[in-house]
Amino acid sequence: MSSDKPLSPGEETVPEDPATTRAPEPGPSAGDSRWGTALRDIVGGSVVISVLSVLLGLLAGAVLIAVTDDRVQATSAYFFSRPSDMLGAIWTAVSGGYISLFEGSIYNAGASSFATAIRPLTETLAAATPLIAGGLGVGLGFRVGLFNIGGQGQMLIGAIFAGWLGFSLHLPPGIHLAVAILGGLLGGAIWAGVAGVLKARTGAHEVILTIMLNYIAVYLLLYLLSTKGLLQAPGSNNPKTPAMLPTAVLPKILGDRYDLNVGFILVIAATVFTWWLLSRSSLGFQFRAVGENPNAARVAGINVPRTYIYAMLISGALLGLAAVSQVLGTFPGGFSTGIDAGIGFDAITVALLGRSRPGGIFIAGLLFGALKSGSYLMQAANDIPIDIVLVVQSLIVLFIAAPPLVRAIFRLPTPGARRRIAKEA
Repeated sequence: MSSDKPLSPGEETVPEDPATTRAPEPGPSAGDSRWGTALRDIVGGSVVISVLSVLLGLLAGAVLIAVTDDRVQATSAYFFSRPSDMLGAIWTAVSGGYISLFEGSIYNAGASSFATAIRPLTETLAAATPLIAGGLGVGLGFRVGLFNIGGQGQMLIGAIFAGWLGFSLHLPPGIHLAVAILGGLLGGAIWAGVAGVLKARTGAHEVILTIMLNYIAVYLLLYLLSTKGLLQAPGSNNPKTPAMLPTAVLPKILGDRYDLNVGFILVIAATVFTWWLLSRSSLGFQFRAVGENPNAARVAGINVPRTYIYAMLISGALLGLAAVSQVLGTFPGGFSTGIDAGIGFDAITVALLGRSRPGGIFIAGLLFGALKSGSYLMQAANDIPIDIVLVVQSLIVLFIAAPPLVRAIFRLPTPGARRRIAKEA
């Protein structure tokens, strides 16, 4: 197509090359505005994925409650003739189970007094205390790129230190409690530090190291509890420690009527400390840099092996705090080999659900504490197996570990997908 403008003398027409001609870039539309992009990122972000994962887990739990209910099984035999009977039985079983879960973990509306009605909430907070502390330890390791699966062993060593200091030393009140708490933190830090040093110096994988240290800690505690003169209570053949001295017991926050103790306050302080460490300190910056890319961090001048050691020490100390809440708070009358109560592994679940963020871990610990506390009333009032709650927890972790699956179920956008497509285009 020729132009209407006349050519000057000596000027030639040069045809345009379609391969090198650039089309005009489209301007931002309403759908691609800044607010629209932010909304898509929020809807498809990790927080929404976590909430929807919990919802999917509860829905799966509802299916299991309905399938295992005797009334539902009986009415299913004549479902096509009277479907309303089966649907009503399903509603009764599921609603009754989850109402019992709420009343057993948050508030019991049928209690005779307000003090009794809020007791389930205090039980939830008490159950969540070691889960939050352990989740903070595991989550901090995740932020550094370390999979600290040795929570069990670190809790057991922390329990050994805190327990021995709690029943053997005779110190003034306040000082004795502080010494026992610090001993538990030190025990967990030492045991995790062993794995950190081996990881930093030899390059051994932390998963293998921490698993092997778990076994060592379990049998070490069993030996100490079975040997007279060590941790075993005098005059007893049972593998159990003596009771903690009153000066080393964590005080109850709301009095002896409730199990909630000062350990929950310590966990709140630990959550704030972990947030400050990861978000506001130079050491936390090194943690995050190594977790994102250890090679780039090394080029930037960060001592990666030393960072691994520091991270494992702090991670183990937080898991030692979980042991302290068990030994000096929940079981001050003495403990045996089951003092960890599976918390070392449940902490991995809490850290995953909380996306390794201190605030998220705190909320996830409260959720799992509520599931743990409410499951007993579910079983007692509705004859629902406690194992269903464990299945719900496992499914939540499954959905958390597979964000594309959750996005596909709810048809959610992937954060930043349009920006990446535009950049590639």
